Amino acid sequence: MDSDPRRNLPSVDSLTGALGPRPEPPGYLTEAARVLLSRVRNESSPTSRVPNTEDLASELIRELEAAARPSLRRVINASGVLLQTNLGRAPLSRNALAAMAEVAAASNLEYDLAEGSRGSRHEHLRNLISQTTGAEDGIAVNNNAAALFMVLQAFCQGREVIVSRGQAVEIGGGFRIPDVIRQSGARLIEVGTTNRTYARDYEAAIGPETAAILRVHASSFRVTGFTAEPSAAELVAIARSHSILSIDDLGSGCLVKTEDYGLGHELTVQESLGAGMDLALFSGDKLLGGPQAGIIAGRGTLVAELRRHPLARALRLDKIAIAALNATLYSYLMQRQDDEIPVWQMLRRDTSGLRRRARKWARSAGEAGAVIGSTTMVGGGALPGQSVPTFCATLRAPWGATETARRLRNGRIPIVGRVQDETVLLDPRTVEPADDHIVGAAIRTLFEQPTDA
Repeated sequence: MDSDPRRNLPSVDSLTGALGPRPEPPGYLTEAARVLLSRVRNESSPTSRVPNTEDLASELIRELEAAARPSLRRVINASGVLLQTNLGRAPLSRNALAAMAEVAAASNLEYDLAEGSRGSRHEHLRNLISQTTGAEDGIAVNNNAAALFMVLQAFCQGREVIVSRGQAVEIGGGFRIPDVIRQSGARLIEVGTTNRTYARDYEAAIGPETAAILRVHASSFRVTGFTAEPSAAELVAIARSHSILSIDDLGSGCLVKTEDYGLGHELTVQESLGAGMDLALFSGDKLLGGPQAGIIAGRGTLVAELRRHPLARALRLDKIAIAALNATLYSYLMQRQDDEIPVWQMLRRDTSGLRRRARKWARSAGEAGAVIGSTTMVGGGALPGQSVPTFCATLRAPWGATETARRLRNGRIPIVGRVQDETVLLDPRTVEPADDHIVGAAIRTLFEQPTDA
């Protein structure tokens, strides 16, 4: 007689019937039950115990509920990286969130309310871009890679673009500057060496087929030591003397002096355009602190041509991103970025307050918690290698740091820290103080500490 316990597994109909009334379509339930039973059957053996119908029904309900949750979820960034690329980079301001909600229904995205006729979505941003950067005009597309591609295709297709060899970089996701230039239809001309490029290198490379000099931000790395590169003003002078374009891909883009926040100098958009660059390109979701976007600011005739280019439609922002970017730029225009833009708020947090918050989190872990001095990185391809001091809560559990980090990530609201020296570090600088109770509760649950710990 066959005593294989797997023969006692319920049928698909019996399992779905044990669930009672459910909101899912019958076909969806049937398929989910079939997959679960198949998995249990494959993972079991003739001598192992199999779950009963009640246990299987509970497991199926958990899987159905998990499948119903959106895959894109809110997380708490305690990693100690302000602009964590994998976590969505810059957190948006309250003003930006409110603006997004305001236009979520019908809006005047492409409607001129004064004239009662069709309008342009580009009009909602052009004045703010000009006023905050000092540019004659500006346009925004869906990210900075798109901005670079659009500029190259519009002005350099079939011609040469000169780039320093040390700036022909690869950044996150395998995005390579040489590949973008080739895809745009332009031809890359590399000059200088990895660590030293001079103005005379650019000058010598210019020929009848040259369309532009392109300067590219190094993004996630920095070359130090025996280095040299021309200033923006030098490149502008060379470009103008040969009647070619000067294009500055600033990467993250910044509208304020980073020295005021304890960081090294980062060339601002205003400085780039002030030096005479024809076009400056930068991201909206990094140091600017807004939504994902690529902003092109500069000479009015060039931007007007971009606005008419076919790619302007293919790469355009939707109404939600336009509203968020509008609100973000307005904070800079009114010089309220320190009070309204989260990235600058986080950088300005005093270390004594960070120590108190870290100490409270550490106490939630009992003897497994401690506080150490550490650093918060900027991240996101902005200010490579630069950091500011902070204090972190450290968690050292008997089950190991990797498992501790995993359990924190798998909570109701995932908490992302970093693993260092067999401990998990949680940095309060990158966490909103309003979320401290969530972090504390997760730690108490993890270490089974009482609520008043």
